[in-house]
Amino acid sequence: MARVLLAPDSFKGSASAADAALALARGWRSVRPEDTFDLRPMADGGEGTLDAVHAAVPGSEHVPVEVLGPLGRRHTTSWLSLPNGEAVVELAAASGLLLLDRDESTGLPEFHPLDAHSFGTGEAIRSAVESGARRVHVGLGGSCSSDGGAGILLALGVELLDRGGERIALGNRGLAEIASVDEAGLITLPPDGMCVWSDVDAPLVGDCGAAAVFGPQKGMSATQIAAADAGLAHFASRLGVRAATAGYGAAGGAGSALAWLGASLMSGAEAVANTIGVPRALEAADVVITGEGKFDRQSAGGKVPWRVRELARRHDVPVMLVAGLIEEDAADFADSRALVDLAGDARTSRAHALHYLEAAGASLAERWTRSPATGA
Repeated sequence: MARVLLAPDSFKGSASAADAALALARGWRSVRPEDTFDLRPMADGGEGTLDAVHAAVPGSEHVPVEVLGPLGRRHTTSWLSLPNGEAVVELAAASGLLLLDRDESTGLPEFHPLDAHSFGTGEAIRSAVESGARRVHVGLGGSCSSDGGAGILLALGVELLDRGGERIALGNRGLAEIASVDEAGLITLPPDGMCVWSDVDAPLVGDCGAAAVFGPQKGMSATQIAAADAGLAHFASRLGVRAATAGYGAAGGAGSALAWLGASLMSGAEAVANTIGVPRALEAADVVITGEGKFDRQSAGGKVPWRVRELARRHDVPVMLVAGLIEEDAADFADSRALVDLAGDARTSRAHALHYLEAAGASLAERWTRSPATGA
């Protein structure tokens, strides 16, 4: 009998982390019904972070708050109040990609990459602070903006002013106009500070920065990428932050603004793993299954599968990978399955993700049973 730990991230647009874990468990159980399962749905600071923490921390509560969406429409989101007096805010829930309207004909998000902003995330942070949170954790990921976190600063009372002394426009488009920074109105920050849970370790600017790497995913043209990068560089110079610092490029550069406020930065996947008890669960596990929608070169920058694998190595526990698409070498994992290979094409794998996740779980279990290492 094996003890199986399931710790996948969400398969964006196809399956939540919780549903993915359940489907993988069903598939594995169909082959090895005698095994036991520990489901720990994961997140990396992006979409699903609040859900993962809420499911694993007894006594945590969602606190609703109305905020300004990334393109100016107000909506209700929430932050998470923890029983230890701390709070978790998820940028994706307040200012994220999923909040954009979608084109009726294509179903794709209607991007406005130079206008989208993070102001709503700042409002959620402010709500948590004003509600008495002694420490605020901010999950970064799933953003649709590239404003460097300027919107967050504005919502917290920092004034970013142009040469005429007027507040700059929200979004990346306004960054190039910053002439001065006025901190007089900044709210009192939580007594135990803030911590950024970052999904990537990208710097703010340059060829590996927020605009160059993530701009295409947000609908930016080559011209817009260059303009966005220049705006972020100017923003960094006005704040006096080191634009080359790892993690500052997360969520359109929001990591840089939060670091300027004194927040510490850590891996979002590792922070979530620690919060939901993955290291402790590894002590009892014989094998781990992790996964995400696409395993690519960004995965090694701190995404869930890479972090779970690193944690498991400390306990000498083999890790298996399931992803919708595997673009990078997965040789460091004990085994791997791509849903697109099981389905035959990407469209089918996305449309029937739970079915193919279940099939992947069964396939991994069959190979595990035949492996000499299992003793089965």
